[in-house]
Amino acid sequence: MAQRKFPSGTYGRQRLQFYPAPYRAPLRAFAALVFAWKEDKVLVCNIEDRGWCIPSGRVEPFESSTEAVHREALEEAGATLESVQYMGCYRIREKDETRWADCFAARVDQLGEIQMPEESLGRRLVDFEELPAIYHQWNELTEKVFEHSYDIVRRSLNN
Repeated sequence: MAQRKFPSGTYGRQRLQFYPAPYRAPLRAFAALVFAWKEDKVLVCNIEDRGWCIPSGRVEPFESSTEAVHREALEEAGATLESVQYMGCYRIREKDETRWADCFAARVDQLGEIQMPEESLGRRLVDFEELPAIYHQWNELTEKVFEHSYDIVRRSLNN
């Protein structure tokens, strides 16, 4: 399979670049994000001051990136995950600083109560076509990474 090309993107003053697996960040990731799918719908959370986005957050000093996405999905969406797979990472640059965020694709196993209602105002399972209208930072890079995550989850169902 040919390596997919990803455009660069921005988030505020930050410059973003996505590197698909098997690439691994040269430094420990400061954050982790999970693209969690239930059939053909993706899980998004309504985060105060940000709006609708995927479960994500800082990687705590005592945990791995994989542990962080499980925790964030439970805290922000009340979701337990299965088939969590590393899918790549974002390089985030602002001025002289470079940070990394690990990204994972997963399937939603179960939805329960949101564990941290002070962090998340709610959750939804949405069709891909709905994302451009609701997602807090929709651009070409975000679209390509969502497509990549769905391809990974769909392939895992066929294996």
